[in-house]
Amino acid sequence: MKTAITELFNIKYPIISGGMVWVSGWKLASAVSENGGLGLIGAGSMKPELLREHIQKCRAATSKPFGVNLPLMRQDAPDLIDVMIEENIEIIFTSAGHPGKYIDRLKSKNALVAHVVANVKQGLKVQEVGCDAAVGEGVEAGGHNGADEITTLCLIPQLADRLNIPVIAAGGIADGRQIAACLALGAEGVQIGTRFAASEESSASELYKNQVISSSDNGTVLCMRKIGNTRMIKNPFAEKVIESEAKCASKEEMLELLGRKRERAGIFEGNFEEGMLEAGQSSGLVNEILPVKTIFSNLLSEFERAVTKLNALQKS
Repeated sequence: MKTAITELFNIKYPIISGGMVWVSGWKLASAVSENGGLGLIGAGSMKPELLREHIQKCRAATSKPFGVNLPLMRQDAPDLIDVMIEENIEIIFTSAGHPGKYIDRLKSKNALVAHVVANVKQGLKVQEVGCDAAVGEGVEAGGHNGADEITTLCLIPQLADRLNIPVIAAGGIADGRQIAACLALGAEGVQIGTRFAASEESSASELYKNQVISSSDNGTVLCMRKIGNTRMIKNPFAEKVIESEAKCASKEEMLELLGRKRERAGIFEGNFEEGMLEAGQSSGLVNEILPVKTIFSNLLSEFERAVTKLNALQKS
């Protein structure tokens, strides 16, 4: 399966695991890379020395390409970038900020840089500053989302039409049929989060994984609009958020309700009552906790069946 993304990152399949906080440690990243995709370590929940440890363990576990995802809104982003450069990380995915602030330094070290965007304007800016690829993330995605709430189905073809750099589709993708659909829309690869979050190699808590696989088509909610759209599984904390928004709570009140370390509590520690269980709408398609190897086998089989069906329609 050769695309511009497989060529860019020197991988077998155009499948990238999301660099999710409290989920994407070295075990998940190395497993994805070993199976032919691109594994990403999620630096968003790591201090610099912990990131260094995960990079070194990932490198010991696989000889295949892997990368690091960094939300640029972190105050210690420069320190985390220092670690990536010192550890000779060649593939860096950035999000939640403007990559132009760091792009010259990263490119001077021959790093490949992809940035997450939620609309065409952002995609054009990412291309202008010199990123090698753009990740178009639709509002179906778990965690933080763009204010425009554009769906993956609508976002990807518009990005593909306007950009000259490869587009990676993200948001709501959990099976091979969706990979085929995204490639048909003009994407050169896909980034998958929630399906890998519920893998055996994910560092998320068992409670979180079980909440993902028990979730239905309407099991997530998009809320926190006054402080930044966030998609999460419905739980007691999410219900508090929904109730507060219905009462027109102010930005300050929402920030107070959010507090600190909600993601860690929900995803990593398994606090169902008070934690924030970030997950995408694709959780309705995730029904088992599986090893990454099996997930890849299923994705590829589903992809082949979808392509075969489309080819048969063309010939009929």
